[in-house]
Amino acid sequence: MSSVFTRDLLRRHAAARYWPVWLGLGAMKLMAALPHRLQLALGRGLGRLYGRLDRHRRHVVATNLRLCFPTLDEAARARFARAHFEALGMGIFEVASGYWAPRARLAALGEVCGLEHFDAAAARGRGLILLTGHFTTLEIGAGLLALHRSFHPMQRRNENVLFNEVMSAERARRTGGACIDRGDLRGMLRVLRRNGAVWYAPDQDYGAQGTVFVPFFGVAARTITATSRLARMSGAAVLPYWPERLADGRYRVHILPMLEDFPSADETADAARINRLIEDWARRVPEQYYWVHRRFKGRPAGEPPVY
Repeated sequence: MSSVFTRDLLRRHAAARYWPVWLGLGAMKLMAALPHRLQLALGRGLGRLYGRLDRHRRHVVATNLRLCFPTLDEAARARFARAHFEALGMGIFEVASGYWAPRARLAALGEVCGLEHFDAAAARGRGLILLTGHFTTLEIGAGLLALHRSFHPMQRRNENVLFNEVMSAERARRTGGACIDRGDLRGMLRVLRRNGAVWYAPDQDYGAQGTVFVPFFGVAARTITATSRLARMSGAAVLPYWPERLADGRYRVHILPMLEDFPSADETADAARINRLIEDWARRVPEQYYWVHRRFKGRPAGEPPVY
């Protein structure tokens, strides 16, 4: 059992309201021990069930696909949505493996391409922003990357105290770097100024503050501009990377060369550039992008809500 499951943790979270979370965490640890092919098969089934039961998320996915892929007919979008929910289901097992699969077993599941770009950026001595997007393979991709290089994950605090504490501890144990709250720009700057690496995904709608509207799949999307500010204030290299599940069930993490001429003098142009990058990756593995997120919940003045 992982060292994060201490007596102190059990004592502090022994109340009945935490029992469902304990059951879920225990189930995930058991899931990580299953054969990988069985994990994927069970995940596909779980995802299909989720897609049938959760009308709200099914509506969000359908709306996103209609906005982003307007040339697809209804039948094609329905197949797309089904494949996405299957990917979400597999993603639950991939999270479990990313956290709790033995290192040797995890290493056998995939590869990381482009580590030379990571090392070249680190050699500059001014930190690295590992720029990625929200894919269903995000956690297992981070787990594979962490087998080779250390970094600090950026995360959004979960409302459940026990789940948040366990996930933060597991991410830190796995990646070798303490987690940073997504709103803690000072914490990110401290890490970058020590030539550390920060995992960073700016492709969700976090509210109106510090954002601009720029296209994502041809639709105006509220997008944070903090990536430019972090790079400007720290001098850090911005290093794009993205994970994918291959057709054979294995994984590949792609690390690309650091962005040139970034940041520019125009934060809006920088945000649009990042959206184009993430859109390009999402088009390569479309069912693996996180379409259940309400990416377009913020609308420009005068435009009606889409969800």
